Amino acid sequence: MVAALMSLNALAIDIMLPALSNISEHYALVRDNDQQLVIFSYIAGFGAPQLVFGPISDRFGRKGLLILCLFGYAIAGLGCILTNSFATLLVARFIQGIFASGVRVIAVSIVRDLLAGRAMAKIMSLVMTVFMVVPILAPTIGAGVMLVAPWQWTFGVLSLAAIANLIWIQVRLPETLPPDERQPLSVAQTGQAYWRVLSTRITFGYMCASGVIFGALFAFVAASEQIFTDVFGKDETFALWFAGIAASLAVANFLNSRIVERFGMRRSSHSILILFTLLASINVLTLIFVGEHLILFYPLFCLAFGCFGMLGANFTALAMEPQGKIAGTASAAYGFASTTFASLIGYAVASQFDGTVAPFMMGFVGLGVSSLVITFITERFRLFQSR
Repeated sequence: MVAALMSLNALAIDIMLPALSNISEHYALVRDNDQQLVIFSYIAGFGAPQLVFGPISDRFGRKGLLILCLFGYAIAGLGCILTNSFATLLVARFIQGIFASGVRVIAVSIVRDLLAGRAMAKIMSLVMTVFMVVPILAPTIGAGVMLVAPWQWTFGVLSLAAIANLIWIQVRLPETLPPDERQPLSVAQTGQAYWRVLSTRITFGYMCASGVIFGALFAFVAASEQIFTDVFGKDETFALWFAGIAASLAVANFLNSRIVERFGMRRSSHSILILFTLLASINVLTLIFVGEHLILFYPLFCLAFGCFGMLGANFTALAMEPQGKIAGTASAAYGFASTTFASLIGYAVASQFDGTVAPFMMGFVGLGVSSLVITFITERFRLFQSR
């Protein structure tokens, strides 16, 4: 159920990727990268509202707020279908992102209500394994919808998915935050809760490290169609190439669920972060000295991108572990960093696309190094600890 809830976010980002060219033509967009705003307007709405939804869920519980957010997400999807200008489409996407942010905060909070530490990392890895099936299928679903209906109806699928989740939780989800564990809601209490999150070294450090490294994830999602269409000429098979990269994420998430309890969150995530940086560097050197050849770029990129599958669950568990009683607030702060902050970085990297892949991959290297430095400082200059 948690995987299905979190998948609404991936679905909202990935299902319209095959339609970006159609959207550009439909609204006569003149700048080359304007169609990326369909993604980034949603992500912009997704970020900051988490900071509000978190304390509210800590005060009033998870289920009622989750129902409200799913209903709003579904209505916003219908709004995207009915828009008659690019500006109103972006507004509808922004609103949909707001409600999706509440879904994401509550989903992670539910897991933290019940689990902590390595157990949480294991479950989050399994959740993310299922979650990553959505990017594999979403572009294909979007392309399939466009075969029988206008591109606007890719947004209709989002509304149907939200309604399905709404029915499921109404029937099967209990309230996971008991009344006696709920936190007071006031400006002072909320400020104190966020100060606790920000002043906890591990939580704040991994929140920043996630915000930086996940900028690479958002950069790829935004520029993926242009990379495979403009650089490698694979417009007709874009969904398949995208699915292969998403599959590497799913495999890595499943692998993490099998090893994290044995090796620990730190050893796993620190090793993988270094591996990501090395693989991105090798890809850059290959592009510079050998050239842009899909047969070389794609395997290296899949391996590098798979590293996210072992970073996300571990970084989330590490950041959330000290914040049990304010899981909603902590989830909100972490989600804000790993989405809004990351999306701004991702947009900066994706907007550098100039018809070649090299500047894009250089951004990946820079983000990997930056995240590794932050992690190193967070752990007081000691990596690979077993605890």
